[in-house]
Amino acid sequence: MKLDFARNMKRNIAASAVNSGIRLLFPFLNRTLFLWLLGPEYLGLNGLFGSILGVLMLAELGFGSAVISSMYKPIADDDRELACAYLRFYRTVYRWVGSVIFVVGLCLLPFLHKLVHGNVPPDVDLYILYLIHLVNTSASYFLFAYRGSVLSVHHRNDVLSNIRTFTSIVQYIVVFLILLLTRNYYLYVLATVIFTAISNLLIFRESRRLFPDIEPRGKLPSENRSRVLSDVKSIFLHKVGGVISYSFDNIVISAFLGLVAVAAYGNYYYVVTSVSGLIGVIYGSVIGGFGNKIHTETKEENFRLFMKMCRLTQACILWSSTMMIALFQPFVSVWTKDDPALVRHFLTPVLMVLYFYVNQSRQILLSFKTAAAIWKQDRWKPIVAGVVNLAFNLSFVIWLPGAYKLDGVIFSTIISYVVIQIPWETHVVFSHFFNGVQVRIYWRSHLWFALLALALCGATWSSTLLVPVGGIKGLLAKGMISAIVSGILMLAIFRKDIPAMLKLVRKGDRKKNL
Repeated sequence: MKLDFARNMKRNIAASAVNSGIRLLFPFLNRTLFLWLLGPEYLGLNGLFGSILGVLMLAELGFGSAVISSMYKPIADDDRELACAYLRFYRTVYRWVGSVIFVVGLCLLPFLHKLVHGNVPPDVDLYILYLIHLVNTSASYFLFAYRGSVLSVHHRNDVLSNIRTFTSIVQYIVVFLILLLTRNYYLYVLATVIFTAISNLLIFRESRRLFPDIEPRGKLPSENRSRVLSDVKSIFLHKVGGVISYSFDNIVISAFLGLVAVAAYGNYYYVVTSVSGLIGVIYGSVIGGFGNKIHTETKEENFRLFMKMCRLTQACILWSSTMMIALFQPFVSVWTKDDPALVRHFLTPVLMVLYFYVNQSRQILLSFKTAAAIWKQDRWKPIVAGVVNLAFNLSFVIWLPGAYKLDGVIFSTIISYVVIQIPWETHVVFSHFFNGVQVRIYWRSHLWFALLALALCGATWSSTLLVPVGGIKGLLAKGMISAIVSGILMLAIFRKDIPAMLKLVRKGDRKKNL
């Protein structure tokens, strides 16, 4: 069955854009209430628990990604029985994963206090809070989390986004009331457990309603099972590297610099992830379509589509970077009320923007790589990059002056991306799916955008220096100036691309197939 890439991408982007807007606004309000009502130590606890549980989630091993990638072909071939067998296998694995996460998580309890440098807020029990977070993480694997794969392989991420939008709105309204009326951190965390369950139950219901013929039944043939397990071995290494690169950052900061430093890093990282989420609307909306086209169209047609999506996302990344370099520090200053413990020197936001640009520039390639199930060829890449990142983390935290230790953690991740991850993953995609001529086209495009980013960021940031005032008024004035300057420059550069981008999206309006 050939899916309609343009039509599905259009509705996926529309639904994901709304969801990203919700995930941008409400978490911002949530962090603001935390800072103003509870204090930065509570934000530090959230960041620490998230990192620890990120390590525990390695127990998933990558089965979800492996199974979803394996299901693209049976869906393209309209082999419903094989797709159902994959889903049953997926369900069984996830039940084991949930159990392993919970048991291993319990084993970490005696060592929990050693991961916090300094004092814990006096009105909370570190162990009780950790247990609640642990239950929330492990329970999701039992509550139909595997059913989301049915929607993903049919390129219907819009359904997932709509469910998450609805549950997020209700959840944040509830937790805002909890924080405002009770300031009880325990109730806040318990609410997240309840809404995780509600979200999974809604995904279960919608996946059965839209695709009632895809149910967990039948036995997966041994050769298919072996292929999944082979992919899992490689995906697991990718996940380990990802955990080392991100989760260990927070753990290192907590162990060496304390919870307030975790909160400061978390604030800057939150801004980056929020903007990344807006662009991620595109990435998440095309993976299923890439997966279908890989099995239904030629490599030349796939490359043309891939480069169109690269140019579209690079334009979004470029504009976002210009706005961030101009507004990052003024925004954080207003947001945190110029708290000296939370507002870092100017190098910190500059490095965060560089981190954002470098990381986002590789995401379309990673989306295609995931859809093509290219796991084994670069399975050692994330391990090497993660070890290098961790080694630089520890070195910079130990040897850099106190004001720059946090910057060293950020710069460590940038080094691992530029030196190891990006060259390696580009090589495997173009050597195992595309070709050497096409990779040169790809690198020239990225070099051109990098030079544009440097020039436009410099021009936009320089324009904001004309604003002599600070505070909210200064932030708004700088926002207007940077939007005008960067907008004019972007329109001048990409004016010929706009019709092509609109044409790509409008294709879906003229087609009626799924």
